[in-house]
Amino acid sequence: MDSEELVYRVIVAPAASDRMYEHFEFLARISETAARKLLDGLIADINSLERMPYRNPVYDRPYLQSGKYRYMISCGRYRIVYQVDEGNVYIDDIQDCRQSESRSLLDST
Repeated sequence: MDSEELVYRVIVAPAASDRMYEHFEFLARISETAARKLLDGLIADINSLERMPYRNPVYDRPYLQSGKYRYMISCGRYRIVYQVDEGNVYIDDIQDCRQSESRSLLDST
């Protein structure tokens, strides 16, 4: 591995952060341990995008600009949707894959 490998700056949009904590709070009503594990897993996966953010597939949907977004599956059922631009990774949504895509924060972009 190149010692001068680019390290990207990861920026979580406020709405995506709110969404992550909504998932946490919902799960915490059932199990605080599971909720903590979820939050730790999401944060670890988000932080992992500092390196090699292009390793994940493109997230193409009819309502999105083609090729603009990528996604990673986290904790088995959560989709972290992000874009990479000039050394930055922007986390724009964190979706529960079991819910309708109509709840996407990206639907209006």
